Amino acid sequence: MEDESLSELFWSVARRLRHQSHETLQPLGITPGQARALSVLARHGTMRPSELSEHLKIAPRSTTEVVDGLEERGLVERLPDPADRRATLVELTDTGSTVAEKIRAERGAQGERFFAALSPGDRAELARILAELRVSEGP
Repeated sequence: MEDESLSELFWSVARRLRHQSHETLQPLGITPGQARALSVLARHGTMRPSELSEHLKIAPRSTTEVVDGLEERGLVERLPDPADRRATLVELTDTGSTVAEKIRAERGAQGERFFAALSPGDRAELARILAELRVSEGP
């Protein structure tokens, strides 16, 4: 472990968490990108696809593909924007809200199991450090 850099250790942990996340999503037939979109919509509510692109930090074309996949599964629907008839809005369906909550709850439970080896103080310190790194990220 002494030979591993901080970056290597971080990415090793990130890979383990990503693998666990994939295991959660696989039975639902949801991709990680779709799960992120569901999470954004659950947190922020109905929005235009361009706003969703900004939240997800992906290209509009990619957002269209994500929304198409979610719409095919009945998890979101496109609605006309009452403020601009040329624009559309993306909204979670009731099923989409249920799936988003299920993913959130399962990921929370996975996180609890994953970080259970850490003391409460270490968990709090890790959360503080990660929050600081997230805030300090560049554009």
